Amino acid sequence: MSKEAKQPFDLIDRAAVSRFTGDPLIGTFPMEGSVSGHHRSNHKGSSVEFAEYREYSPGEDPRRLDWRVMARTDRLFLKEFEAETNLRCQFSLDCSRSMSFGETGSKFDYGKKIIATLAYLFLLQGDAVGFNLLGSRKRSALTAKRNPVHLQTLLQLVQDAEPNQEQLLIPSLHDLAESVSMRALFVIVSDFLDEPSAIMKAIHHCRDRKHEVVLLHLFDIQELEFIFTHPTCFVDLEDGQSILTEPSEIRKEYLFQLEKHISFLRSECLEAGSFYYKLTTNIPLSEGLDAFVSDRNSSARR
Repeated sequence: MSKEAKQPFDLIDRAAVSRFTGDPLIGTFPMEGSVSGHHRSNHKGSSVEFAEYREYSPGEDPRRLDWRVMARTDRLFLKEFEAETNLRCQFSLDCSRSMSFGETGSKFDYGKKIIATLAYLFLLQGDAVGFNLLGSRKRSALTAKRNPVHLQTLLQLVQDAEPNQEQLLIPSLHDLAESVSMRALFVIVSDFLDEPSAIMKAIHHCRDRKHEVVLLHLFDIQELEFIFTHPTCFVDLEDGQSILTEPSEIRKEYLFQLEKHISFLRSECLEAGSFYYKLTTNIPLSEGLDAFVSDRNSSARR
């Protein structure tokens, strides 16, 4: 993780691909796709999975009438089936300066590998993938496409991305909600070091636009465990402010506030019908993504 990937395809974690290839990554909400696929559509169509009965209206296709129901009730009903479509997955990477933090590898580099790996897996099953760089005044967005050649373009954008000093995560999330018109799966990769209520307001905005939202919350192990023993100068990577203090004096309050922040995001995501996952950069990607893939796989069985 500490070495920069020399080629865009080096960002793809091969151990994770080997582990998850064959596991369907299914959207939990109906999607709007352009071709047949693995995911539930928000439209009814032809499928083997029965959805519901609907009363017949003159002019509709009589081949879909259920004659057995008509024989019992003397009324005309159509059989509706679940349509299946492909999914649009829009990956978003937070490029705020705090993402550059890391002991053995930065959160930003870990986030790059997450997006590259998941984009490859989604594209492998016929879904469309796109990319947004969050927190930068220089807009960097790639519309979701399902062409395999599109992966090279996406990976190159991800590889070229760099953290910056601007703190624009919240407005970037609101822009994302408005910029993608059709229903999509938003996978947002960030350390979410911002006002939690403002973060959730942006997430609710995405949900109001009918998008499914997944938050992948990245941490370095030092942030989670605060294992500092000597007087330390802590520097805010966003605004450059620093403070020299004895870690033992602030550790308890720091961990309390951190857990409060995490618990708020997790509970609010649950209430909003979104998904929250906490990932630590010292854990292999194939393990870190296990809960996310498992939940997608469960959706396929429902």
